[in-house]
Amino acid sequence: MLIKDVMTKNPVCCRPSDTADVVAKKMLDHDCGEIPVCDGTKLIGVITDRDITCRVIATDRAPRLSTAREIMTGNVCTVHDLDDVNVALDLMEQKLVRRLPVVNDRGVIVGILSQADLIARTPTLKVARSMKIVSQRTRRHEAVVH
Repeated sequence: MLIKDVMTKNPVCCRPSDTADVVAKKMLDHDCGEIPVCDGTKLIGVITDRDITCRVIATDRAPRLSTAREIMTGNVCTVHDLDDVNVALDLMEQKLVRRLPVVNDRGVIVGILSQADLIARTPTLKVARSMKIVSQRTRRHEAVVH
């Protein structure tokens, strides 16, 4: 199965100059936990709900003054819309991420692939095992970091 058949299409994006409160409102309005940051059509990073919590709220930064560029995670791993789903599963396990931006052959973001997408649309034992690995390793990593 191809990623394009499973992903959430046309994700809402933000600009590098958008502030954390604007990004958080987009997350609320679109019921999502990750917003790609795009400079024109080029993906330059992502912001998760956890990024806003840890990099803005927990550090007493003002959400209306903190820009997406300042709080985003850059150097993001992506998958191609024509890749097999197994490519994404392997990358999620390797990088311990729960979501991956999906790009087309021109490098333009066309979707987001989340654990929820995979579980809802490809409920296989391999998907379940992969999600378990990401969750267990992430919890262990967070326990050690904090």
